[in-house]
Amino acid sequence: MLTESKKIWMDGKFINWADANVHILTHTLHYGTGAFEGIRCYKTKSGSAVFRLKEHVDRLFDSCHILKIEIPFSRKEISKAITDSVKVNGLKECYIRPIVFLGYGAMGLYPKENPVRVAIAVWPWGAYLGEDGIKNGIRVKISSFTRQHVNATLTKSKTCGDYVNSTFAKREALECGYEEALLLDTSGFVSEGTGQNIFIVRNGMLITPPLPSVLEGITRKSIMEMAHKEKIEVREANFTRDEVYIADEAFFTGTAAEVTPVREVDGRTIGNGKPGPITKKLQSLFFKVVKGEVKAYKSWLTSV
Repeated sequence: MLTESKKIWMDGKFINWADANVHILTHTLHYGTGAFEGIRCYKTKSGSAVFRLKEHVDRLFDSCHILKIEIPFSRKEISKAITDSVKVNGLKECYIRPIVFLGYGAMGLYPKENPVRVAIAVWPWGAYLGEDGIKNGIRVKISSFTRQHVNATLTKSKTCGDYVNSTFAKREALECGYEEALLLDTSGFVSEGTGQNIFIVRNGMLITPPLPSVLEGITRKSIMEMAHKEKIEVREANFTRDEVYIADEAFFTGTAAEVTPVREVDGRTIGNGKPGPITKKLQSLFFKVVKGEVKAYKSWLTSV
């Protein structure tokens, strides 16, 4: 269960958490046509700061553009609403969930003139896959569910309805005794987790699946940029599940997952079963960056 905050920003104003409700015939509730973002705010020595706010807001607007939904607020207004949400709720660190959805109006698959609604909720949320997972790594199952084909859905949008695929995969993994799932694409290559991008390390090289079949993760991009600066070779390339089995290291990235090592896949130990040196180096750097401890990356943080 998540921890409730005081206020939620809805359609331009703050309302009490318990009053943030929608009509049962809200269009997106039935058909999934909406978009959301996952963002984190971290406590730094100079105060709270949102990690890569501009990039997240840009992706929210990109998602809605793909879905042909016009957000009734500017990027500047949404950005301010996000930082205001953190301040109003008095949180030093939190998870931030903006969502754009089609409200009550016409039913049926074509929403016609249904109102476009926007909400932003913030709440305290620790390590998504657990503190032990961050420290020691998690066990992962290759899912029996396939990631959607690029022509079956629009994979560069964080579309609400697309995450049904992820919930099936996540449930299956947990019921089989694993902590997370890894999905393959329709060609059988490794795609991504239920809400994370995947990296593997082989012979000192960092490899991640290319963009056509995966979401353009902001944490993914950040890790790639940091790796380049650390003189770690990075390559975007397709790879198979058995290449993950024999990888020296593997880890997930994402706003919720942050940088979470993978120590086992389908009962096969990855490397020596512990987070490897490249994983630990990038994970350590990532947490220093989000805490505002690395001057070179201060531009990634927006003070609240």
